Amino acid sequence: QVQLTESGGGSVQTGGSLRLSCSGSGFSYAMGWFRQAPGKEREFVAAISFPDSRTYYFPSVKERFTISADSARTVHLQMNNLQPEDSAVYYCASETTGDEVKVLARSYDYWGQGTRVTVSS
Repeated sequence: QVQLTESGGGSVQTGGSLRLSCSGSGFSYAMGWFRQAPGKEREFVAAISFPDSRTYYFPSVKERFTISADSARTVHLQMNNLQPEDSAVYYCASETTGDEVKVLARSYDYWGQGTRVTVSS
């Protein structure tokens, strides 16, 4: 079982930046970030696969967010030019079976507790 610990959430004003981090206790074939705003479904944000370090992004964040990894157990999400619509609880997820699809929540096996990001206008 993989345990995931997120950090780095907080409150910023529009245009600000935050860096989220996630540390896992085991190996992952991919680690991803999803977010869920109140009243909305959980949506994919970004992911990185291992060992090729291929990255995947949701279109609305591709030019503003960057996912990176220190290893197959620690990933970061640098979020720049944050907008109010980016406000949500952000969840780190680990994919441990080699599923080829990295953008769907159902591909991921373990989830963190979430960290809240609030962007005020």
